[in-house]
Amino acid sequence: MRRPLITLALLLAAFATPALGQPANLASPAALREQAPPTYKAKFDTSKGVFVIEVNRDWAPLGADRFYNLVKNGFYDNVRFFRVISGFMVQFGIHGDPAISAPWRAAQIKDDPVKQSNKRGYITYAMAGPNTRTSQVFINFGDNASLDSQGFSPFGRVVSGMNVVDALNAEYGEGAPRGRGPDQGRMQMEGNAYLTKDFGKLDFVKKATIEK
Repeated sequence: MRRPLITLALLLAAFATPALGQPANLASPAALREQAPPTYKAKFDTSKGVFVIEVNRDWAPLGADRFYNLVKNGFYDNVRFFRVISGFMVQFGIHGDPAISAPWRAAQIKDDPVKQSNKRGYITYAMAGPNTRTSQVFINFGDNASLDSQGFSPFGRVVSGMNVVDALNAEYGEGAPRGRGPDQGRMQMEGNAYLTKDFGKLDFVKKATIEK
């Protein structure tokens, strides 16, 4: 029996195939620019249980669109809740694969005007200054209205499972160097390998999906 001819094109196609279950465009922020519906729900199945976020695009259109694309394309799957400060907030959104997190560090979106206050259960983006929002978000544990004047613009709120959010492991607290939690620089460079080794008790997202 003659063996099928393996051409260069076939070999290139094989190497270009993304890993099973991983969208081909996840490492390309420019490819993920779908406009979100006026309202949508994002379900987060975590190591502590399930919580659901309802997003209102009118509150913060740019932020709502970015979050929609990230959730829809699996960005938050297997992502750790790496900064959990009791009474304040829980932060997440650095991808566990450095090859994917790297391009998102530069994929900044402009700020949305603050239309909602940072109340308990409301979600907003972490920032390093004006117009620096990327993929990191946090959920407020308490009423943090002082963040409103600093430009933190909520784009949604937890509508079910806030008890799950409250239960996320807070033993590591603030991140390095101010606290004993993970160092974000090492997270970006080493991904989940670093967190699994040194912060093995962090809770994490099993899977995040847009509810139909």
